[in-house]
Amino acid sequence: MYIYNVTINVDESIHDEWMKWMSDIHIPEVLATGKFIKALLSQVLVNEDMGGITYSVQYTCKSSDLLMKYYEQDAPRLRSELQKKFPDKFGAFRTELKIVREFTN
Repeated sequence: MYIYNVTINVDESIHDEWMKWMSDIHIPEVLATGKFIKALLSQVLVNEDMGGITYSVQYTCKSSDLLMKYYEQDAPRLRSELQKKFPDKFGAFRTELKIVREFTN
């Protein structure tokens, strides 16, 4: 299993609109690609010097092949929609994680 993590710092002026759009439109569209089995939206509990509110969206997928297909087939369009909706009001960076072992209680 793999996690595609997107960390996003959102300008406070668009926060509420961004949160609704992410929850109601963007994350469901990413999941609708069929490449991911779930998504987790978390607030990063850190005060950024640059201001804003920071979130992490973690999308879980079953294989690196599916993640590569997402990058090729879906990511450009979905990233473009985000940029068009909120130009210059957020910063994002992406990381890929490979789940080595999961522990539960």
